[in-house]
Amino acid sequence: MENKDQQGFLFEAVNYKILLIGIAVIAVGFILMSGGGSDNPNVFNDEIFNFRRIRLAPTVVLIGFGVTIYSILKNPKK
Repeated sequence: MENKDQQGFLFEAVNYKILLIGIAVIAVGFILMSGGGSDNPNVFNDEIFNFRRIRLAPTVVLIGFGVTIYSILKNPKK
């Protein structure tokens, strides 16, 4: 009996494209979270608690994780 090892990629090209899109969405979410600090440590900046950093950015990151999980679970053969 011959035992042939299958060499190739674990996923299809579609899965990798969706995975890259998910990683890009996660990166955008982390970029949205950045900033809002103060140059002077004695001065508090309320900008850190705005809508973009508290609501939008974490939602974008979670959507990115969802897209990434979808790319792993997607079966292109169906």
